Amino acid sequence: MRNKAVRPAAPREGLNVKDIVVYGLTAGAVLLGWQIAIQPLIQRAPVETAIRIAPASPLVLRRAAESELAAGRVENAASLSREALVRSPFDVRALRVLGLAEARAGREDEADEILTLAGNWSLRDDPAHSWLVERRLRRGDYASSFAHADTLVRRRQDIQPQVFRLFTAAGTADPQRSLPVLAGLLAVRPPWRVAYLSTLETPQELQLAANLGLLLEAGRAPLTNDELGQIYRDLAARRQFPILGALRERIGRPPPGKAVTNGGFAEATAPEPFKWRLYQKAGIVGEIAVDDLNPSNSAIRIDYDGYATGTIAEQLTSMPAGSYQFAARFRTETGNQAARLAWTVSCATDGGAISSFGAEASRSSQGAWTTMSGRFDVPKECSAQWLRLETRAGDSRSPTVVWFDNITISPIGRVN
Repeated sequence: MRNKAVRPAAPREGLNVKDIVVYGLTAGAVLLGWQIAIQPLIQRAPVETAIRIAPASPLVLRRAAESELAAGRVENAASLSREALVRSPFDVRALRVLGLAEARAGREDEADEILTLAGNWSLRDDPAHSWLVERRLRRGDYASSFAHADTLVRRRQDIQPQVFRLFTAAGTADPQRSLPVLAGLLAVRPPWRVAYLSTLETPQELQLAANLGLLLEAGRAPLTNDELGQIYRDLAARRQFPILGALRERIGRPPPGKAVTNGGFAEATAPEPFKWRLYQKAGIVGEIAVDDLNPSNSAIRIDYDGYATGTIAEQLTSMPAGSYQFAARFRTETGNQAARLAWTVSCATDGGAISSFGAEASRSSQGAWTTMSGRFDVPKECSAQWLRLETRAGDSRSPTVVWFDNITISPIGRVN
């Protein structure tokens, strides 16, 4: 049987679909690999190198625009940022560079429109918001300026000192127009509210704090007791007692009609220093406790060794000039040395003593409540006073436990 000769296969005249797909995928992979490879260069290489590698990249164009702006070549920066925006219309940084370039070229109205748009697009574009803060402030537009400043300090604690100084400068220089705007920002309880209030320390700044407190008190977010207490304490520490008394009078916390706050030790809330502050040290322990003879009542219990010296309890008060009656109840739990403890009234403005009232142990039988009282006068020059429970130490230790309750001061006349 004869074998048939095998003819060689005829060469293909063209590529089939499969080959085209393979070649296309290969080319695409090469192109994608190239794009991936050059991304670090586009982002990190010197601008001159990046623009040679990818001259049409919006990222490279924006970087070039930023470099030109930093070098002071304003027109080049504007032109490059416009090219970047043509290729990437929503590039906030390119828009910001264009706006700053317009501003440096003296076209501030155009810059204002561009940077306002950049600020609206991104709350994180700090340079845009910073320029808008300064621009609006120079125009006296506190509402817009402070709104952009609020955007900045909510994000960046590192620039809070600069922005806080801006708030304070505006508040002291132009209080009628700026304070309502600043109070409006504080009224929404931003995360920087406490930090800002704590920066107000000088007498002029504390006057600003007092004015803000009054505005907030009339609004939807009054100062908390802690915030108000910080202002009160700072005013007292800097001896701004007239401002302190006026602020307490107008805010009404604690009620100015009562000379003693929480005289019954019922844990009433009040801002410092118009509430009891208790001190403890070796030989002296003072605490507000439930009366062991009457569980429905609270009082201050003093455990004293009769030898240590110091203040046990104190609170600030602001009584106008006049005559007053001090009264308190006390009982001795153990020991017989209640006379070694005394309630004192002194002038906060100069530290001068006004009066002192001791608890005479001989007047109290063991375990029985006894009333003590006395009269004193507040002079005209004394706008604030300290009420304190202090020790009157003896030469030797003589432990005693004494309770005090119902501390009151009542006006009985005015000094002429």
